[in-house]
Amino acid sequence: MRTSAMLALVGLVLALAACGASNPSGANINGTWAATLSDTGGSQAFAFTTALIATGASGTLTVNSFQFSTNSPCFVSGETESGTFTLSGNFSGKVSGSFGMNVRSGSPAGNTLTLMGTVSGNTISGTWTLSGGSGCSGNGNFTMTRM
Repeated sequence: MRTSAMLALVGLVLALAACGASNPSGANINGTWAATLSDTGGSQAFAFTTALIATGASGTLTVNSFQFSTNSPCFVSGETESGTFTLSGNFSGKVSGSFGMNVRSGSPAGNTLTLMGTVSGNTISGTWTLSGGSGCSGNGNFTMTRM
């Protein structure tokens, strides 16, 4: 009986240690990412790179070093970015969850690019929409990969 109790305790400790070891508490989304956004016809509409940093358990992301690598009259300069995430993991360390990001134009003002997707390991994929001024609307799919 004593041996069974000891084995059960050791098993519980190992299981709890595994949970802690694979806890994706933001560290798995931190890093530099490259994104490609395609329109509904499959043509590239936007591309950018950025650094994402999890800022606590609230699901908020700090978006740093954001830079479009494509030219667009909808985003000339002064963009502001914000993001959110919800991550979960399993005993083998596989990360999954939801991702959201907004990019608001500075000049010209009034344009918003919204990304909603799913995190799976080193890839984030989903859909995007652009709303705003004349000629600054659209939607499609995106993929972000960790660099």
